[in-house]
Parts: sequence; C-alpha cells; structure tokens
Amino acid sequence: MWLLRQVLPKFWLDKGGIHAKVIGTLKTGQVHFLWYGDPALIASHTDELAAHLIRGCKEITRNMEERGGGIRNISLINMCDREPGYYQLLVETDTRDSMGANFINSILECCAQAIPAWFEDHLPDDVPVPEVIMSILSNYTPDCRVHAWVECPVTDLGDFEGGLGPEEFARRFYTAVRIAQIDPYRATTHNKGIFNGIDAVVLATANDFRAVEACGHTWAARSGKYKGLSKCSVTDGIFRFELEIPLAVGTVGGLTTLHPLAKRSLEMLGNPDASTLMQVIAATGLMQNFSAIRSLVTTGIQKGHMRMHLHNMLLRLEATESETTQAIKYFEDKTVSFPELRKFIDQLRSAVGAKSL
Repeated sequence: MWLLRQVLPKFWLDKGGIHAKVIGTLKTGQVHFLWYGDPALIASHTDELAAHLIRGCKEITRNMEERGGGIRNISLINMCDREPGYYQLLVETDTRDSMGANFINSILECCAQAIPAWFEDHLPDDVPVPEVIMSILSNYTPDCRVHAWVECPVTDLGDFEGGLGPEEFARRFYTAVRIAQIDPYRATTHNKGIFNGIDAVVLATANDFRAVEACGHTWAARSGKYKGLSKCSVTDGIFRFELEIPLAVGTVGGLTTLHPLAKRSLEMLGNPDASTLMQVIAATGLMQNFSAIRSLVTTGIQKGHMRMHLHNMLLRLEATESETTQAIKYFEDKTVSFPELRKFIDQLRSAVGAKSL
C-alpha cells in the first residue's frame, strides 16, 4: 500500500491522505480460432499445448523474464455455445514497467503460428486442424487493477458552503454516488469526470488514454449494467470514498521515455515504476471525482465551471493583472457572460483612459 502525498489535495492533507494499492498487474491477449473437433479431446491436451507454446515463445520472452515478467498463464476457453467451433487461447502476461502491447502481440502471433502445426504433430491424423482467425491483445485488463481510497471520521469533514455541516454533507455525497450506481445517465457523466483526472496523467506520461478509457468503461459495465466507477460508504461514523479500476500503463518503452514532455512528467512524479504510476493515476481520478461531487452537492457545478470560463474569457480579452483581479471580484455573485465581461472591462479601460487625460 502506498500513501500519496506528492499530489495530495489540501482537503485530505490532514485527514490521512490518499491511500492506494495495486491489486494485480496481469495483462491479457487472445488467439481466436475455429475448430470443429471433439471438445473433450482438446480440453484434455490444454496443458500440453500451453507448455509447448511457452517453450516456443522463449526468444520473445527471455529479456522480459530476466526482469521478472513474462507469460504467467495460458488457458483455453470453449466459446462454442456462442459461436460454432469458436475457441479462445487466453494468454496472461506480466510486462513489468512497460505497457507491453508489442511484447504481448509478438507472443500472440508466435502462438497463432504454432497452434495449427501442434495439432498436426501431436493429435491423430483424423483430427481437423484449427483455423486461426486473429491474434491480438485485449485492452480489457481486469487483472491489472488498482484501488485508491480516502477515509476519515465524518466529523473531520468540517463545514461546507451554504452552512452545510459534515453529517449532512456526507449524507448528500453518499446519495450522489449511489445515484451513479443506479442510473446509467448519471453514471456516464460521473465516470467522465473520473477520466478528466485519469486522462490528464495518462496523456502527460505518453500512455494510451483511449485504451485506458475503453478498459474503464468495460469495467463499469461488468455486471451487465453500466455503473459509476467510484463508491462511497458512511459506516460507524467513518466516511469512505474509493475507486477500483483497471489501468494498464507503462513507464519504460514506447514514447514514455522518448517524448521530452513525457520524460519530464515522469521526472516530476519522481520517476515512478508502472505500479506506482497506476496508484498516482487512480488517486488523481478519485480526487477529480471527489471535487466534482462536492461541488454538485453544495454550490452546484456551474460556479466552478463559470469561474474557469471567466479566466478563459479574460485571456481572450487580454486583460491585465489589475483588470483580472477586479473582474473576478465583481463577478463573484453575478452570472458570467462574455458580453457582460467585455462591457465591464471596457468600462475599466475607459475610466483609466479618462484619468490619463
């Protein structure tokens, strides 16, 4: 377990911090093939086939094995009840600090080439040879997963805007998270907010945000219904907010060590290994989600959004530091719009111009 302090939001700084731990680091690839023989026959030879394939991939896996990774398991999955003759060869790997896409795909293609020859050489002549359809890694990595959480006594949450006390805040926050577990409309936006945080770190470190998002959304729908990724509980006076999510990322190989911005981002994070980066990313997603829900159940999301838009519009109007300060103060309790902001800035500049005359 790791306690995140380097990017710790102020709110949780004195409440125990953000906790995170990696649950697993296995990544998965599949060889998809058709075979119309006796299912019992192939099932009885699965271990033999797996051992043969692992030996055949030694040239590919040697360096990774020296770093403590490699192929962890090969299993056969009979999918004939869904599609006649359809089987999957499921290959589970540990790619250590690399994301490992090229490594996994190289293993899978090696296996795909070896499967038909193995059937011909090791099974009776009247047994049909399988037809390999494709071999490719899966971006769904449920066994490469990280858990991040925060917790503290409800009374330590303190008071919030609008006179909201800690108990009332905890109740409203819990209810908001439960709604995302119940309603897919809310869950979609809820999870998008989590990925606002996750994607930022994934992109900054030159990892594949599209793969990470696709995996996260599949995980959110693993029960057959799309749900919010985070959970909240209030039990025995303890407020707990947590996120468990699959994250397949790397800190070596690919662009992560070549792109100067990615290299700098990793340096700023203390040059973490892949497991530590998983924890940083999950913690960032959790805190993004916490901040959004806190706004939703207290002041409403628009106050924060409009504050952000105000800064963007001030940049567009090339406002000075003094104009920016005055505008922020003026619009604290007013609705922000570009015409109103432009009118306010024009008035400031007219007043300055009149004084100079």
